Amino acid sequence: MIVSTTPSLEGYEIKEYLGVVTGETIIGANLFKDFFASITDIVGGRSGAYERVLREAKTTAMTEMQMQANAFGGNAIVGIDLDYETIRDGMLMVTASGTAVKIVKKEKDI
Repeated sequence: MIVSTTPSLEGYEIKEYLGVVTGETIIGANLFKDFFASITDIVGGRSGAYERVLREAKTTAMTEMQMQANAFGGNAIVGIDLDYETIRDGMLMVTASGTAVKIVKKEKDI
């Protein structure tokens, strides 16, 4: 499935708009990740533990959104938006949304 943040896809024609699709995930970091992240914050650098958790949450939300688009009969999603929201300490919600569409490859002019 082709996924894009743009409203159209180069080389493809949108034949049908199928509707808005979403994927959501809520993640929490555990005590050990919080502890090591706080050490990283003190000494400087990137928090690898939190970065992995964020990537996992984004992947889960995107996969869920793609499964919904597939159930609608779509073969692409355009206009994708990712939102990150802190729910409370240690809890983060990641939402992916876009428009499921049916696309076909454009014929080349010869």
